[in-house]
Amino acid sequence: MDILLYQPQIPQNTGNIVRTCSVTSTSLTLVKPLGFSVSSKHLKRAGLDYWNEVNIKYIDDLLDYLKTTQRPFYFFSSKVTAPYTSINFTQDDILVFGSETFGLPHEIFNLWPEKCYTIPMVSDARCLNLSNSVAIVLYEALRQQNFQF
Repeated sequence: MDILLYQPQIPQNTGNIVRTCSVTSTSLTLVKPLGFSVSSKHLKRAGLDYWNEVNIKYIDDLLDYLKTTQRPFYFFSSKVTAPYTSINFTQDDILVFGSETFGLPHEIFNLWPEKCYTIPMVSDARCLNLSNSVAIVLYEALRQQNFQF
């Protein structure tokens, strides 16, 4: 399984996600540009000590990457209505999350509307924190696979 973060902006969130990936043997893909340096002291506090334990790769173009992959992928956004619990996850899935400040590119919703899911929340609430959202979805995917790491 792979977590993909589209242009993450907050180092503490990415650090926490690295830690979650480490304890679940999940790879992480980061789409540039990032809103921080990966050597940032904030990132180190939030999970850089786990950095070497996670398979991390960097890509420049999300759309090109997804158009060429053979793996299943899903997007998570507060702007759609299908619940993430309706997905039948597999070990090959790519779970795509948007930037904390501007979300996913608008083209995503037009190109792959059937692959867009949400974590249900009360109406008019602010979005969940990115690292919490990743953990919620990832652990549901792992639960469906009987936590086979």
